[in-house]
Amino acid sequence: MINTLDFVITQLGQVQPEAHNAWWPLDQSDYVVGILAGICAAISVLIVMRVTGRQTIARAQKEGQDIVDRARSEGETLRKQLELDARNEQAARRETFEKEVEASRNEQKDVERRLTKREDNLDRKLDTLTTKEKYLVDLDNKIKSREGQVNKREGELKDLIVKHEQIIDEAEKEKKQVLLRISSMSEEEARKEALKAVERECQHEAGQLVQRITDRAEEEAKENSQKITLMAIQRYASEHVSDSTVSAIAIPSDDMKGRVIGREGRNIRAFEKATGVDVIVDDTPGVVVVSCFDPVRRAIAAEALQKLLDDGRIHPARIEEIVEQITKETQQRIIKLGKDACIEANIQGLHPRIAEMMGRLHYRMSYGQNILRHSIEVSYLCQTIADELGLDGEMARRCGFLHDIGKAMDHEIEGGHPAIGMEFCKKFGEKEAVLNAIGGHHNDIPATTPYTPIVMAADAISGARPGARRETLEKYVKRLEQLEGIATSHKGVNTAYAIQAGREVRVIVDPDNIDDSTCAYIARDIAKRVSEEMTFPGEIKVTVMREMRTVEYAR
Repeated sequence: MINTLDFVITQLGQVQPEAHNAWWPLDQSDYVVGILAGICAAISVLIVMRVTGRQTIARAQKEGQDIVDRARSEGETLRKQLELDARNEQAARRETFEKEVEASRNEQKDVERRLTKREDNLDRKLDTLTTKEKYLVDLDNKIKSREGQVNKREGELKDLIVKHEQIIDEAEKEKKQVLLRISSMSEEEARKEALKAVERECQHEAGQLVQRITDRAEEEAKENSQKITLMAIQRYASEHVSDSTVSAIAIPSDDMKGRVIGREGRNIRAFEKATGVDVIVDDTPGVVVVSCFDPVRRAIAAEALQKLLDDGRIHPARIEEIVEQITKETQQRIIKLGKDACIEANIQGLHPRIAEMMGRLHYRMSYGQNILRHSIEVSYLCQTIADELGLDGEMARRCGFLHDIGKAMDHEIEGGHPAIGMEFCKKFGEKEAVLNAIGGHHNDIPATTPYTPIVMAADAISGARPGARRETLEKYVKRLEQLEGIATSHKGVNTAYAIQAGREVRVIVDPDNIDDSTCAYIARDIAKRVSEEMTFPGEIKVTVMREMRTVEYAR
């Protein structure tokens, strides 16, 4: 600024007075004042411009900083929005993936379930084919045996014809002797002698007839009994479900276990008190276990707990409300199950209390076999057997249907289920034949009617047929080990294998030390020991195999 002022003054000082006077009419002092005023104005303008420039720069800097701050804020907001969108997209993708995995898992479970069902069907068909094959083999053996018996009878008949001719000759001779004696007898004495001869001949023929009838009855009794039993099994077959003393309840997440237990355990105590069961909450993921020996209580508790888990409201008042509601529904279901079972088994005139007790058997299992289905099956088997024997099929069906009714009460009343069931049915006016079948189907009391042994046979058929009942894995393995141990304990036995779930044992003997005749003795002895030392349903087939191989090389 000072340099500019000095420059202006220097330039003014160089101006000629003459020239000044020529174009500026004023004097030099006025000229200086004007110059100074112009300089001051220029200085003011420069100062104002400088101050304005600084304000403009400051304002521009402030606006730039505001723009930068806004840009940073918008960038941060945009970054957070992008992160949130990315997280949402990741969660959506994870949820989609989990759904796809769950759908794939469910599909895999369905495939496994179908494969298991198909395998069970194949096993059932295989058992049926094995039974039919065995029946055909037995039938073939019976036909061969019958042919042998016919040939033997033909030989006996020829011998009888020869003997009969000899007897006729002897009779003719005896008649001649009798006539010779009669010629010296009176009429009364001759009549008595003739009657005695006829009586002796009739007694002889009657004895032969009785002997033939007895032999034929002994031969046909076993054949007919097997035929009736096999026919009864083939004419009726049903499926059986499995259960145990515990029920596992699936929970959506392990966090629900805390809600089931409740604060200081109040929820689980209220639930156990209301249902009479034990609730087991352990480290097993996704499962809560309900344990009780009373199947009805266990079913009520399982259904109530499942409903509480679905509802989500778990507290003592809600627990009591749900348990009471499920108890009423279960009681109505039991009554309906009993009525439906009576209709299916075609049992008429049954007291409602008895029908209700039969409905309770739907929740009772015996070795994995549902007792209600077992009772219906036994009723049809009893009718089939009774019809074949010419007895009252309706009475036999009633006896078979009610034979295990005591199992619906044996956990509440002391004593065995035959006696409990007999006393219960006696209160409601059941007939003596039914009472005797209920109380005597396990030989607890003597059988007074033919229906009791029929029920015993049908009960054994229903419980012993393949697939009807199951055992625990430990008992199953022990039974197989015991079966193989009995077989391998014989001298000369190399190894033994229990196959077909323990229904057959195959024994391989040393061919160098055991001959064919000894194989029959070993098979019979093993079968005898198995019958005496083991407890098993149905029958066990013992197959002894001996193979001799001789190898030579031609050189």
